[in-house]
Amino acid sequence: MNRCQFVEDHQRRYGVKRLCRILGISRSSCCYWRASAPARAARQAADAALAVRIRQVHQDSDGTYGVPRITAELRNGSQTPVNHKRVARLMRSTGLAGLRLRRRHRTTVPDPAAVKVPDLVGRDFSADMVNSKYVGDITYLPLEGGKFLYLATVIDLASCRCSRKNDPQVLLWF
Repeated sequence: MNRCQFVEDHQRRYGVKRLCRILGISRSSCCYWRASAPARAARQAADAALAVRIRQVHQDSDGTYGVPRITAELRNGSQTPVNHKRVARLMRSTGLAGLRLRRRHRTTVPDPAAVKVPDLVGRDFSADMVNSKYVGDITYLPLEGGKFLYLATVIDLASCRCSRKNDPQVLLWF
């Protein structure tokens, strides 16, 4: 609750002068607050109408547009100017946010001086018999908090299934 609103609500019982002295505010600020009430109500109504338009543009973009694109859309279809800071404030208050593209994390930086691993398969990824050729891969899965879960697999090329020697041969590292 605003201090001036408190003074407005209790002025008949205690008086404006006494309440302002106790709360440590000037009487002129309470008078100004009371005089600016219609403008404040009009601004809140305009913000509510703009919030409806922002929500509509956000829904039309399937939730991908953020503040810059929504501001551009609102400026293109309207005669009234719209500030990006106002759009950001209204989006924040209504809980809307644009889609943030994730940055690619480079987990392995190869050493240029390292010896290259020979290609034992010879780029021939076909196999006639089961358990004759295996390939492996390691990848990472991003987790919350910026951590990764590493996933290593060994696959039989003939059956395209994981190896059954140590069922299953899927290794996870944290």
